[in-house]
Amino acid sequence: AASMSSAEMGKFNISPDEDSSSYSSNSNDFSYPYPTKPAAMKSHYADIDPENQNFLLDSNVGKKKYETQYHPGTTSFGMSVFNLSNAIVGSGILGLSFAMANTGIALFVILLLFVSIFSLYSVHLLLKTANEGGSLLYEQLGMKAFGMAGKLAASGSITMQNIGAMSSYLFIVKYELPLVIKTFMNIEETTGQWYLNGDYLVLLVSVILILPLSLLKNLGYLGYTSGFSLLCMVFFLIVVIWKMFQIPCPMDSVIMNVTLFNATVQPFVDENITSDDMCKPKYFIFNSQTVYAVPILTFSFVCHPAILPIYEELKGRSRKRMMNVSYVSFFAMFLMYLLAALFGYLTFYGKVEPELLHTYSAYLGADVLLLIVRLAVLMAVTLTVPVVIFPIRSSITQLLWAGKEFSWWRHCSITVALLAFTNVLVIFVPTIRDIFGFIGASAAAMLIFILPSAFYIKLVKKEPMKSVQKIGASFFFLSGILVMTGCMTLIILDWTQNVTSDGH
Repeated sequence: AASMSSAEMGKFNISPDEDSSSYSSNSNDFSYPYPTKPAAMKSHYADIDPENQNFLLDSNVGKKKYETQYHPGTTSFGMSVFNLSNAIVGSGILGLSFAMANTGIALFVILLLFVSIFSLYSVHLLLKTANEGGSLLYEQLGMKAFGMAGKLAASGSITMQNIGAMSSYLFIVKYELPLVIKTFMNIEETTGQWYLNGDYLVLLVSVILILPLSLLKNLGYLGYTSGFSLLCMVFFLIVVIWKMFQIPCPMDSVIMNVTLFNATVQPFVDENITSDDMCKPKYFIFNSQTVYAVPILTFSFVCHPAILPIYEELKGRSRKRMMNVSYVSFFAMFLMYLLAALFGYLTFYGKVEPELLHTYSAYLGADVLLLIVRLAVLMAVTLTVPVVIFPIRSSITQLLWAGKEFSWWRHCSITVALLAFTNVLVIFVPTIRDIFGFIGASAAAMLIFILPSAFYIKLVKKEPMKSVQKIGASFFFLSGILVMTGCMTLIILDWTQNVTSDGH
């Protein structure tokens, strides 16, 4: 045992006032010595007392289908931060300027702060629950807490969030690809060619690129795509900041004519506002679109299904270390989101569309830098769709065909069905705002607020219901339900009013 690594030594430095056999949730330096296989316990983990052995063996029962091989993590701190940032950042960043244009700068910053702090708190609850419940799988925690209902709630929310992410990615293809093709082929005005129709292009991309990639049995390129998409988003952010200094206030530009209002889903600002008023940043705004701000933000901060896998892979695994990873990642993403929203808003003010990149085309026409950003974002988005399909497909398989061996027929049909469903959504939903809003108010609220707190209240037995932690979690649970019902009601109201006013 002389060659013990520092990570293994970590098992012994439990301070004397904490009994090592009780899974004390406040001992942060406690790292799980997972058995690779229950049989290997006698030899390799002789230092665990029998009580814990039973605990670990119990937690491994019923997990055959996952074949979870527990191992000491190998991923460094920096790499984990990178992975978690990848899990957080996504297409939501394109909707943030729109959110800011409808809340005002000050209100947006306050909301962003709250959402990021709440997300961090829910990561904390999730990690504590995982330590206590002895499982590092979101669905398993649901199973342990509320039986089948919990498992269904967890996998259902993850599936919805992922379908939302997928459709927002395909939406970007629908919005951006026609503009890219237009620029490449030097077409000035659209004369209804099929290859400039976003709906056809989405179908094409889905069949030619996404489907073959999604049918792979395992994703070797997973790490690369998420890294690539994070880089694209950073590049996007730099260009947004750069363009703010180039584009004069929208009202001065001559292009501010019919094209913009056709490009937009609906003109968000009444035309009778004077031009000098247009270009002053506002700090507090309330209008019919303000309801979308909170869901867009929650949608942008969901990374919770990825927390546990990243935690499991972390070198020198401990809850404290994982929380530090989360602090760094969340802070970085908070800054990135704030900058993207702010500069996008300061470029277009009230004229921001629900998808920021699309707003530029009306002002700049063919612009090389923007073309590169568009291509980068399109690539990232196309490559990420298969990555998002994976967990949905495996959870569907888990629910309906647990324990059956792999069949290509089933694998392919689920994939095709998922893609077809998403394509239908993308073709028939009028704007990306509706997807951000709806998924943000339902699935994202479940994953950030409701499920982690519910699991925590149910599974962490050793804190009484009257303890500060449990009361905090209960408030968190209630606020989640408030956010969910409130946003949903307002969004549905907004939809019904739009239908009556627009007549579409």
